[in-house]
Amino acid sequence: MDDLRIATPAAPAPRMPAAGGPAAQKTAKDFEAVFIGQMTQLMFESVGEGEFSGGHGEQMFRGVLAEKLGGAIAERGGIGLAPKVLEQIIKLQEGNK
Repeated sequence: MDDLRIATPAAPAPRMPAAGGPAAQKTAKDFEAVFIGQMTQLMFESVGEGEFSGGHGEQMFRGVLAEKLGGAIAERGGIGLAPKVLEQIIKLQEGNK
């Protein structure tokens, strides 16, 4: 009973297209990280501070926390946005040749 964590199967991460190159893949993943960070920031704004609030310091660093959470979520597979963004980057690159 010491370990009460519940094991849940992880959803398979959407695969990034192989084309586009490392720079395009990084751009797509960075875009997803920023998007998730913005959504996290909106989530934090809608949640009350509660009884154990971090006070003024917490309010100051909520944006940093949201940004870091966005990056961490994107690194662990994200929400499937990066592969779609990369597909669009590749289409734009092919159209510009």
